[in-house]
Amino acid sequence: MPQTSEMICVTCPKGCVMQVKHEGEHVLEVLDGCKRGEDYAICELQDPRRMVASTVRVTGGLHPLVPVYTRKAFPKPLIPQLAQKLREVEVPAPVTINQVVLQNALGTGIDIIASRDMPKSH
Repeated sequence: MPQTSEMICVTCPKGCVMQVKHEGEHVLEVLDGCKRGEDYAICELQDPRRMVASTVRVTGGLHPLVPVYTRKAFPKPLIPQLAQKLREVEVPAPVTINQVVLQNALGTGIDIIASRDMPKSH
């Protein structure tokens, strides 16, 4: 049985409010949205993903933590497991920007990379 859900599209700064008619994961119609909004609605219903930013521990660094993020959008249902895994990660200083700190996170093929340099402490 078709149902209608309201979604706010985040593919551009406009943030259109769309009415999405769907049956489960199958999108039937998107009202008040552009082509990018329609693609967003389909993705959001079938395979929702988010960029994830966090921190991991650094040994011997100027600071105890270094900021990290996912190289590309990560499956939304796996984000709590990723957060737990990142609490276990510890990298030695120095760390360089864009250095992979966790390869193939949770078997998704998505790497976690450092978003800044972290020099050794003096």
